[in-house]
Amino acid sequence: MVAYRRNRVAGGTYFFTVTLQDRTSTRLVEHMVELRPTLRSVMRERPFRIDAMVVMPDHMHAVWSLPPGDDDYAGRWRLIKSRFTRSLVRAGVKMLKNEKGEYDLWQRRYWEYTIRNESDLVRHVDYIHFNPVKHGLVTRVCDRPHSTFHHYVKAGIYPLDWAGVVDEHKGGFGE
Repeated sequence: MVAYRRNRVAGGTYFFTVTLQDRTSTRLVEHMVELRPTLRSVMRERPFRIDAMVVMPDHMHAVWSLPPGDDDYAGRWRLIKSRFTRSLVRAGVKMLKNEKGEYDLWQRRYWEYTIRNESDLVRHVDYIHFNPVKHGLVTRVCDRPHSTFHHYVKAGIYPLDWAGVVDEHKGGFGE
């Protein structure tokens, strides 16, 4: 078994990409009514701050800050993934099981990156908020409902027309 190395910084700030197994799925946005309370319940039990987040049809990007002395983001993601899956099962959503008999909703691994400084944080928050445009889901960042962008606008951090309108005939941003 491969030992994955994660950078664990107590009280750190991290960027995450968490993805569904089926990259053509739209379950995350179809089931926001289950995802939101799942996130809230984990945040109550294992506090952390969501600095930025966007929910796409098949994946999520987030920046979290953990409390001082705490580096267990893995436990929080495990709770979120398992509780969301169970909430879908309770709602009657049909899901495949893998060879171990586990529901095959999520990719096992996720991308984690430790934010190093303020400019690094700004770049990752911008990436999160621009992601729906990059994937062609909207032409303006403000048109994506499942994003913390709207909180940033209310706080005066971004203008409503941040990043403008992307002309799909002129190409786009790459990863």
